[in-house]
Amino acid sequence: MFHCPEQYAASIDRHYGRSHLAGAILSAMTRDGKNLENLSPSDLLPFENLHARGRSAIRDLADLADIRPRSRVLDVGCGIGGAARTLAAEYDCRVTGIDLTSAYIHAGRILVDLVGLSDSVSLHVSNALDLPFDDDSFDVIWMQHVSMNVPDKRRLYHEALRALQPNGGRLAIHEILAGCVHYPYYPVPWADDPSACFLVRPNQLQAILAESGFTRATWRDDTPACIDWARKALRTEESLSAPSALDLIFGESSRERARNMLRNLEERRIEIVQAVYSTS
Repeated sequence: MFHCPEQYAASIDRHYGRSHLAGAILSAMTRDGKNLENLSPSDLLPFENLHARGRSAIRDLADLADIRPRSRVLDVGCGIGGAARTLAAEYDCRVTGIDLTSAYIHAGRILVDLVGLSDSVSLHVSNALDLPFDDDSFDVIWMQHVSMNVPDKRRLYHEALRALQPNGGRLAIHEILAGCVHYPYYPVPWADDPSACFLVRPNQLQAILAESGFTRATWRDDTPACIDWARKALRTEESLSAPSALDLIFGESSRERARNMLRNLEERRIEIVQAVYSTS
């Protein structure tokens, strides 16, 4: 267990951080025939999605959360900014992204500039357990695959509630949870072993969110769709002409992590949900 936000932040940065990640992404895009002088957000698709179901999941969750033009969105655990760029480009909203991994933020900022979204997307190294924002700063707080790395979930959601506007603010989550079979196979994309994995059951997360002051609007089991996605992703991996985002981050272990992810989903060792909670 981590005893302070600084210890937690250092652990996360060690797991996900990769030196020269930005250069590796740009080199992979060049090898795949992308023109770095004329990129669109769609060109980034193979290189940025670190979440189950990629952009389909982003669009599904955005629709559930009723994200509208000019919405103020905070993407917590933004990675290299895939969801932030998609939301800004397709939903015409302003997105602030935060992540503990400095290599992610560095790479994400370069990609934001390359696709011309710097006016609507800003990315920062910051800790979700101690948000550097005033109360009532955002209309939507967005979290995809975040809580499984966070031991202090009550603090996580307390900070989210504080930063959301009090009337009609929405928390949009796409989270990996503990399944009905113990325990997951490791390594997985978010952890090498159980010491860095903090999964809770769906009913536990629901209770924590309610205790934190949120009201449930939507709760949907995304596990079946994620199983289909993971199966297809593994089948097509060999046909890719450039490495995927997971390949660039985890190297030789990326395939093992992806196989374990699928096996954990199929055996219900983990579940994935999409949910929206409100502040009123």
